[in-house]
Amino acid sequence: MIKSKVNIIDFNILYNTLLEIKDHLNFDLINYKNESDFVKNINIDVNKDYVIITKTPLKNSAINQKNVILLEKFPLNFFSLIDLINSSLLKQKYNFQSNFTVKDYKLDLNSRIIIKKENSLKLTEKEIDIILFLKDKKEPQNINVLQKEVWGYSKDLETHTVETHIYRLRKKISDKFKDNNFILSEKEGYLIK
Repeated sequence: MIKSKVNIIDFNILYNTLLEIKDHLNFDLINYKNESDFVKNINIDVNKDYVIITKTPLKNSAINQKNVILLEKFPLNFFSLIDLINSSLLKQKYNFQSNFTVKDYKLDLNSRIIIKKENSLKLTEKEIDIILFLKDKKEPQNINVLQKEVWGYSKDLETHTVETHIYRLRKKISDKFKDNNFILSEKEGYLIK
């Protein structure tokens, strides 16, 4: 699982303190000596959660200020700081999951709905998992791969279960959105393109 990133700018004491307990944190730490070092080396995927912690306001307009935790009051309550970081990461994750795009649909992972224009459709958790798995694949995915990756592969699971789930999902989307090409069924497997 990819952990969220906490980027610490010009705050070595905080970085070293958090580094001491890094095995107990649910995020990764990255240290930058100053803002320009951060901007020069930034490699943040906008689809991932990240926070920036600094003692002084950041000047670069390209930096999303919603991701910045500005620490100006000292001394710091360490547990409050960890709570602040975690809550900031959770808000970002929630916001990201509320606005996910697949083809010309909006997928809200929090509410488990898929939306196209004014129409929306409630999905099951497994249907969401199928869509998320297929959406980034360049090649069709066969039943065995879906069985292993989406269902966690169980010897008790019949391939018919996978096929039934995909059939029902395709039918729901076809009935609601009149889209027979959302999930394509090809000789080699299933694909969203």
